[in-house]
Amino acid sequence: MDKLTSIDKFRVPVGNQEIEFQQIEFAAGGEPLLRLRIREGSRFTIFDIDAVTAGHWADVMATWSKQRLEAAQDPKEPQ
Repeated sequence: MDKLTSIDKFRVPVGNQEIEFQQIEFAAGGEPLLRLRIREGSRFTIFDIDAVTAGHWADVMATWSKQRLEAAQDPKEPQ
């Protein structure tokens, strides 16, 4: 049986989707993956991604977030 370990779970303020991060370890072996589960009502979207992909995704999201937060602090900057 595959092993799932919950890492974090939260709700998105806009849209109210439930986001859960899990580590999945397959019974057959191999590299553990990061599972991202997005629940919207009764619908689920699931991504299983490797460490390299997760790192790239995290970098892109962190850069975008930083830019948006900085723009919100600067009234001259268009959003």
